[in-house]
Amino acid sequence: MTTLSRVEQDTETAGPGDGAAASDEAPTHGVGPWEGAWPEDPRLDPELLREGDRRNVVDRYRYWRHEAIVVDLDERRHPFHVAIENWQHDLNIGSVVRTANAFLAQEVHIVGRRRWNRRGAMVTDRYQHVRHHPTADDLATWAAASSLPVIGIDNLPGSVPLETYELPRECVLVFGQESVGLTDEVREVAQATLAIAQYGSTRSINAGAAAAIAMHAWVRQHGDIAAGHGG
Repeated sequence: MTTLSRVEQDTETAGPGDGAAASDEAPTHGVGPWEGAWPEDPRLDPELLREGDRRNVVDRYRYWRHEAIVVDLDERRHPFHVAIENWQHDLNIGSVVRTANAFLAQEVHIVGRRRWNRRGAMVTDRYQHVRHHPTADDLATWAAASSLPVIGIDNLPGSVPLETYELPRECVLVFGQESVGLTDEVREVAQATLAIAQYGSTRSINAGAAAAIAMHAWVRQHGDIAAGHGG
């Protein structure tokens, strides 16, 4: 049985600061111990029922075992994948994983360094499948074997506006790391490179923000919007 400790629950629900220390005051998020007749649903975790569930999960998953949540998510995952290059320990990866979980991506792929900063993921990597590829060529080989087109996201000369592009339902959205963008190796294997419309002075937006915009663009084209609200 996999159950979050109290420390892990506090970390997962740190709040607006996404890393703020847990307060000594009684938590106001989540739910307390189960009240009423003891439920017999095998998806529910006895420890969470006894102590309360303070995890950062939607209401439908309150008191559920971790494994049961993952099984349910796996039955509903969207057919798009997200990949991000990690050559210099990009701090945005945790944010990308968290957003991929929110939009129910099939998998997140880390290209380059295996280790990445999980702090920004806010424990959502426990629910999101993450795969590692040592090089861009390895990612390209995997995508080709899976019949998944690679779609790069970067504001480069010749890029097509994301806002007007019809994204494939099954695809891999690839993001370069902060400051340097997509590597040449990814650009060479990408079916298309898409740019997010910008109107200010900066050349590019934060990689985590770009990933969120691109994933939401996929959801607008292919997702079941009516089923997309948590609670």
